[in-house]
Amino acid sequence: MHPLDVVKTRFQIQRNKLDPSNYRNLSDCFRKIYFNEGLFGFYKGILPPILAETPKRAVKFFTFEQYKKLLIPLSLPPAWVFAIAGLGSGLTEAIVVNPFEVVKVGLQANRDAYVQARHVINTEGFGLRGLNKGLSATLGRHGIFNMVYFGFYFNVKNAVPVNKDATLEFLRKFAIGLASGTLASIINIPFDVAKSRIQGPQPEPGVIKYRSCWKTIITVYKEEGFLALYKGLLPKIMRLGPGGAVMLLVYEYSYAWLQKHW
Repeated sequence: MHPLDVVKTRFQIQRNKLDPSNYRNLSDCFRKIYFNEGLFGFYKGILPPILAETPKRAVKFFTFEQYKKLLIPLSLPPAWVFAIAGLGSGLTEAIVVNPFEVVKVGLQANRDAYVQARHVINTEGFGLRGLNKGLSATLGRHGIFNMVYFGFYFNVKNAVPVNKDATLEFLRKFAIGLASGTLASIINIPFDVAKSRIQGPQPEPGVIKYRSCWKTIITVYKEEGFLALYKGLLPKIMRLGPGGAVMLLVYEYSYAWLQKHW
């Protein structure tokens, strides 16, 4: 799925049609990356996700369960429990993953060379201008995504009758998971665009234009219009729609197996 993530980032950091390497559409972006950067261009920034993905997903699902346990005694409606637990898990996940995201976006955005975490640390440090820049946007992105993702999935799953046929039941859960990942992607993408602008290259070297999450969202809206906040939506949905469904299915069936055998 990583090539779709690279394409999504390229669209999000693209400011206007005057950009000499402007991508007109999805196929144009794939073609230009391949001819200008080669096959490995699609895998720029792959190392940070490889290193972060397992702990990231572990944090996502583990903290979701822990927040859910904390909320159940409060006698909140189930819909609220799932959504608030999802929000908490997303915010926690964002803190863990943000430094990896800074390096990944830097690699994906760079068309000519490769940046390294060491370079970011040496030049910008560990703080909110270095390995943790864009933290507020990452908190928004992951918090909102997980809130919608878990909230929608478990509430809809509980509302739609269970199917006795194992195959149809699998398809029921997959369809709800696909819808959850797609809806969450549509709702949280303005924060994703803001994150890419903050963590990616600035328009003018040495001048930080995109600094805070909300200021970046407002700047993009004023200068490029409302639809600019949805740049990269198609590759994002192509990646996180089915990817989100697979994650939830693995979580559901693994959880059921562990409860049965342990």
